Amino acid sequence: MSGFSPEWLTLRENYDVRARNPVVLGAAIAQLKAKSAVRLVDLACGTGSTLRSLCPQLPARQQWDLVDSDPRLLNAACATNFAGDIRRNAVQLDLNSDLETVLNRPSDLITTSALLDLVSEAWLDRFARHIAAHALPLYAALTYDGRVELTPADPTDAVIVETVNAHQRTEKGFGPALGPAAAAAAINKFESLGYSIVQGNSDWVIGMADRKIQVELLNGWADAAREMQSLSGSKIDGWRTRRLRAVDQGASTMRVGHIDFFATPSTTR
Repeated sequence: MSGFSPEWLTLRENYDVRARNPVVLGAAIAQLKAKSAVRLVDLACGTGSTLRSLCPQLPARQQWDLVDSDPRLLNAACATNFAGDIRRNAVQLDLNSDLETVLNRPSDLITTSALLDLVSEAWLDRFARHIAAHALPLYAALTYDGRVELTPADPTDAVIVETVNAHQRTEKGFGPALGPAAAAAAINKFESLGYSIVQGNSDWVIGMADRKIQVELLNGWADAAREMQSLSGSKIDGWRTRRLRAVDQGASTMRVGHIDFFATPSTTR
């Protein structure tokens, strides 16, 4: 799958934490509260954001299998200290080729954040069917859904967002990505497999003072638009210049749409 730098994951974590939908997160936590010990498998764990978000709210005895292809990220994920008996097992593997291997591990909950918009329809079907075969619950957070609101408005915003969303549907290591359609596709798939769903928006809300992440996003979106080759370089550069000027002036805000969901089968192991 496409790699993400530790620096980017660290930058976005505060926005992820604030964005996680409390109703969806509460449903996932409630699933495990009565247990004296829990085991979780966190797919595409990155630097451990999901671990840090859930760990303080779960029973004191926890075993986490942290799964990622990047050893740098796994090392960072395992470095956080927690009170209680929190055991972490770093699992370095490719989720495209070795998915079933990691899902066969004993677990009370599968978790993932910011992964599903990168995967293909075929991978999602394979993933959902394997989870359903083992009657496992899934907490999937922060799936990008294509909604972007920028202020002050610029005439080129809509075409840039449309082009970025087209880029989100290109190959990300799992086949042609579902991109903004991923959350709806995943929810429909799990419902068709007999799962109950709790879902809610988990949008990033980025204020005028949040200049660093705004600059990162604007530069990343401009680069993605350029890769699609459907807009002229001058149009993209002009848009980026105007938007960065608004950031420098302390006048720019953003809302970036995401969806969280918690999926539970009719019976769990």
